[in-house]
Amino acid sequence: MSEVEMGEVEMRARLITEARDWIGTSYLHRASLKGQGADCLGLIRGVWRAVVGPEPQGLPAYAPDWAEATKAEQMAEAAGRHMRAVALEAIAPGDVLLFRWRAGFPAKHAALLVSGERMVHAHDGAAVAEVFLAPWWRRRLAFAFAFPGA
Repeated sequence: MSEVEMGEVEMRARLITEARDWIGTSYLHRASLKGQGADCLGLIRGVWRAVVGPEPQGLPAYAPDWAEATKAEQMAEAAGRHMRAVALEAIAPGDVLLFRWRAGFPAKHAALLVSGERMVHAHDGAAVAEVFLAPWWRRRLAFAFAFPGA
């Protein structure tokens, strides 16, 4: 394995470990504080800060229904500015997954893939959890991105 490949493997392992460290953090809209509160974007932001470094852009204000109101792929566009797009058939542990709740709506939910079949995410009304990437989730998978260096 080359030094570059070794660096990617180590980076992905760090991303997965950090995401799992957030398990049990309460759901809190717009929050991103491990052990205190996070929404799905806050989880990804927290993993970024812990593994990559300072966040690359500020967080705009957003209401819980921001995707339905704007109808724009704001989350995917922001991820694309700072991460490398990954083909859905090529997702790997450590990648960020974005989901649509319904066909025709923008992607508005994020998770981090921690194995071929499992992801960590923050879901409204629950704590950050590791769950199976079940067919229900796979049908809603819209985008995937790799962190810088992964």
